[in-house]
Amino acid sequence: MRKLALKTLSRPWPAVLLIFGAGVAGSFQLGKASLALAQVKAELGLSLATVSWLVSAFAVVGAVAGVPVGLFADRLGARRMAVGGLVLMGVGSLLGTLAPDAASLLAMRVVEGLGFVGVVVAGPALIDAAAPTAIRQRAMALWATFMPFGMTLILLASPLLDLIAWRGFWLLNTALLFLYAALLALSPLPPTPRPERFRPILRDMLDTAVSPGPWTLAGLFGSMSAAYFAMFGLLPMYFSERFGLTNEMAGLVAAAAIAASGFGNLACGQLLARGFGPTRLLFAGFTGIAVCGVGIFGPFSPLPLAFALCILFSFASGLIPVVIFDSAPRLSPRPDLLGVTIGFGMQGSNLGLLAGPPLAGGVAAAFGWSAIAVLIVGIALAAALVVALFHKRRSREYPAVAEKA
Repeated sequence: MRKLALKTLSRPWPAVLLIFGAGVAGSFQLGKASLALAQVKAELGLSLATVSWLVSAFAVVGAVAGVPVGLFADRLGARRMAVGGLVLMGVGSLLGTLAPDAASLLAMRVVEGLGFVGVVVAGPALIDAAAPTAIRQRAMALWATFMPFGMTLILLASPLLDLIAWRGFWLLNTALLFLYAALLALSPLPPTPRPERFRPILRDMLDTAVSPGPWTLAGLFGSMSAAYFAMFGLLPMYFSERFGLTNEMAGLVAAAAIAASGFGNLACGQLLARGFGPTRLLFAGFTGIAVCGVGIFGPFSPLPLAFALCILFSFASGLIPVVIFDSAPRLSPRPDLLGVTIGFGMQGSNLGLLAGPPLAGGVAAAFGWSAIAVLIVGIALAAALVVALFHKRRSREYPAVAEKA
């Protein structure tokens, strides 16, 4: 391993906030498509099924490219990968502005998705290098909020669509991405571990694939993502059909509940910093998901109770990503394989995103809305087995932390 002259930043929080901002800028690119679906559909004459792929493209890319992008991040360095990811998203957004049809726009969404994966894989490694031990868990908790924070901000920017239309919105995001890439490239950040001599990619892939740590993180992220999107993916429709809410009101209720996951992220960071064991937090998160899922889709829950349980469900789910990001450096086979380890987690998360809504829709169509509760409980029980493996792995590698796990 190359010996790094790591500098302790006298003021680490500005660097952490800068890295966090890169994740937020990336999340805008996911959210902008959701906001602009109606305009894109009308202008290009697309079907609903076709236009929905503009959103799903990010999940497909993440499910396929997480590990390969992680390998390149370990070789290039996390900062180069993050800057390259922002530039790639900017290029995709710029060319998407000029797209004349669905095929070209979808191709540019794939380009944006690749850049997004690069930023998400690089972010935790950059924070791990920039944040001293005293604030690292809080910094990782902040990083875990980039998605709910960014999605909330982009929703607040929705009035701009009426002023500049979707192509102008794409162009505005292009300028933001290029500006942020320059800012990240020029700012002082500590280097991240890189191998002294590059091994063959297949060797690094094998070293990661035979290690239980990355698979454990992928299982945790996949379980959380599948349960989360099984619930929230269909929540507006569920509230509309069961409680008679308008589509707009159901969407606002769902958005408010989703925002609670950010508070769960921050709370988990505080709890980890105060000595709460990560295994206990994982069990608490998945237990909360299971219990709240039963209440939300139970046949006798009134609207106020269902909404309150959605808030708690989202909060509980927010505990899980923070533990995953915080544990990734310790469960990576080698320090210079942190990127590919996070890539495993990303692929698990995106596979859960792809699987959760169709599974929930299938069981609801076959057995009614209440059957989604059974699905969520089943996912949580499977996750409990993965949590047990997580605890065993941490206890074996770090016996000093086993007592508080």
